[in-house]
Amino acid sequence: MLSTKVRLQAEFICSRIATGQEVALSDMQWIQKWAKSNNSVEAMLRRARRAAIQGEPPEGSLDAFMQAMDLGDPDPTNHLEGAQNPVNLAEWFSEDRKWFQGEGTDPTIYSHD
Repeated sequence: MLSTKVRLQAEFICSRIATGQEVALSDMQWIQKWAKSNNSVEAMLRRARRAAIQGEPPEGSLDAFMQAMDLGDPDPTNHLEGAQNPVNLAEWFSEDRKWFQGEGTDPTIYSHD
């Protein structure tokens, strides 16, 4: 659980990111550290980056739904588009992808006992 001070600082930094304002390097380092250890801060940061990159999507669009549900990667350089050869797919999946490697999930869910 976050303290009120940490939550307010994270919200302030994320609001600056989302609106395209300048953010100090020390603040970016601070929020990255918190995002690595706290899912709430990680989600806030992901939403802020998505808003900074994509802006506000049209009401009722698929993009609006994806943004509201916090689905997908906000960084378009991480997206695969078009036909892919098996080598490119294997390289993409072998990169550090927490959702693919089961990080942060209950290990008993995946046990085959």
